Amino acid sequence: MNHRTAPVEVRERHAFPLSKAGEVLMALRDYSAVRECVMTSTCGRLEFYAELGDYELGVAQLKTFLTNFRHGEVGDLDSYLYTHLGKEAVAHLLRVATGLDSMVLGEAQILGQVKDAYVQAHEAGSVGKVLHRLFHEAIQTGKAARTQTGIGADSASIGSAAVDLARAQVGSLEGKHVLVIGAGRMGTLVARRLRHEHVGEIVVANRSFQRAEHVVLELGAGKAVAMPGIVNVLTQADIVITSTGASHFILTAQNVAEAMANRPHRPLCIVDIAVPRDADPECASIPNVALHDIDALTSVVSEHIEARREHVPVVNEIIAEHVQRFQQWYQTRSAVPVISSLVERAEEIRAREVQRLLQRCPDLSEREKMLIVSATMTIVSRLLHVPVTRIRELAASNQAEAMDRVRVLGELFALDGKGPLQTPVRADLVE
Repeated sequence: MNHRTAPVEVRERHAFPLSKAGEVLMALRDYSAVRECVMTSTCGRLEFYAELGDYELGVAQLKTFLTNFRHGEVGDLDSYLYTHLGKEAVAHLLRVATGLDSMVLGEAQILGQVKDAYVQAHEAGSVGKVLHRLFHEAIQTGKAARTQTGIGADSASIGSAAVDLARAQVGSLEGKHVLVIGAGRMGTLVARRLRHEHVGEIVVANRSFQRAEHVVLELGAGKAVAMPGIVNVLTQADIVITSTGASHFILTAQNVAEAMANRPHRPLCIVDIAVPRDADPECASIPNVALHDIDALTSVVSEHIEARREHVPVVNEIIAEHVQRFQQWYQTRSAVPVISSLVERAEEIRAREVQRLLQRCPDLSEREKMLIVSATMTIVSRLLHVPVTRIRELAASNQAEAMDRVRVLGELFALDGKGPLQTPVRADLVE
C-alpha cells in the first residue's frame, strides 16, 4: 500500500519502524511460499518485495501476515493493496528508487530508504540471489536517474513540502517561532530548510537531547530541548513540524490544549509528516489549532516539482533499460549451474592433460610452458563460447526450450558426475 491507495490512518496501522524490520522479515521466513523478502516501510508506503515459490499461495501468505500483524481494525484490507507480478514488480521497485512513485516527485530520500530496506533484509537473512540482484539494480537505477537527469535537481522533498504547506497556511515564515519535533533524517531536513526561511527561532525537540543538540550545532542556529519540556515550547510556537518514529502520539489533545490555554488568541499550525502520526487528530478540535497530516502535502505543488516532470520520460527510459537487464539475468539464471559445470569440467580436463604433458617434457622452458597453457585455455574458451552464448540467448527468449537444451547438454557431457567423462581421458587420444 502507498499514499495513493491508502490514507494515513490506514498506513499508520501497518507501519513498521526500521528497528523492527529484522523481526518482521524473520517472521516472514516461516511462510512456506516466501523464499526471499525485503520490506520497505516509509511515511508514504509499506511494500514487500518477495521471490515466491508459488505466486497465489505466496501473495495469500503475505496478506495473512499483514492481517495478523496490523495495529487495529482496518476493514477491507484488500481495497488498500496493490500487487505486481514479475516484470511489473521489477519496474515498480525501479520507479520507487528513482522517486517517480513518491509523494514528492523525485525526492532524494527514497533511494536511501531503499538501501536501508535492503541492508535490513540482508542482516535478517531474508535476501537471496534474486532480491540481492534486484535491489542492486534498483540502487544503480536510482543513482543513474539522479546523475543523468534533473529529476532531483532542486531541494524539494517531503520535508521541504511540509515547510511549503506551513507557509501556505500562515503566510511569510519570517520572524515565526517554529518547533521541529524529531531530530532524525526528516527532522534534520526540515530544520535545514527553515534555516533559509529567516524564521525568528528554531527549536528542535527530540527524545535524545544530545541528538537535538547535534542538529542545532549543525545548523548554527536555534536551540535544543528535551521532550518533557514540550508544553512550554508549544506555548511560544507559531508552527510545529513533527516527524518522529514514535508508536504513540507525541502531541496529545491534552498537552496541546494546555499550551493553547496560555495563548488562547494566538493560532498554532501543526504539520505532522510522521507515519504513524505524532499528533492526535483530536488536536484539530482545539480552538485556533490547524492540524495537517502528511496526506495534505499532495495539495502542495511547487514550481520545482513541475520542472521535474520534464525529466520523467528520460527517467522512464533509464528504468526500461535496467528492467530489461534484470529480466535477462533472471531468465538465464536457471542455465547458470549447467554452464558452470560445463566450464569446470572442461577446465578440469584441460589442466589435467597439460600437467601430464609438462611432466613428459621436463626440458621445456618457462616460456614454452606458458605458451602451452595459454594455447589450451584459448582452445577451451573458443570451443565453449558458441554453445554457452546460444544457451544464454535462448534462455532470455524461450526458457522452456533452453532448459531442454541444458538437459541434453548435461547428459552429453555427463555433468551429473555419472558419465564416462568421470574417468581419465586416454593418453593416446591426446597424443
